[in-house]
Amino acid sequence: MSTSFHTETEPTVTQLVSGIVHDAQDLMRQQLALFRTEMQEDLRKTKEVAITLACGFFLAQIGLSVLCFMFVYLLHALQPTMPLWGCFGIVGGILALVGGVCLAGGIFYLKSFNPLPDESAKALKENYKWITTAR
Repeated sequence: MSTSFHTETEPTVTQLVSGIVHDAQDLMRQQLALFRTEMQEDLRKTKEVAITLACGFFLAQIGLSVLCFMFVYLLHALQPTMPLWGCFGIVGGILALVGGVCLAGGIFYLKSFNPLPDESAKALKENYKWITTAR
């Protein structure tokens, strides 16, 4: 004959629901931390790329300016009857056209780019929705 008694009580429904809500809040905090970490990492990488691009852009701009003058004077040397302002106009028009095409391509690419981490944001929204409707 067993004399041991089972003294542990089963958790109540309130305790179970409270535990579920607490776990959901912990999950939400963890996902917010993950989202914040991903955003910080993306921001760090973006800053590194932006600095590199700015330096490259600056140096390329100087180089292109010198090359533009070279093309203007080359065109004037090949066509001495053409006035110098006409040579500047032809070279400037070609560069403006190429620049416009590059800008249009960049705008198209920018519209297709999403800088936010999609998976974390989606999971965060789902958990927030679940927590707000569970109360």
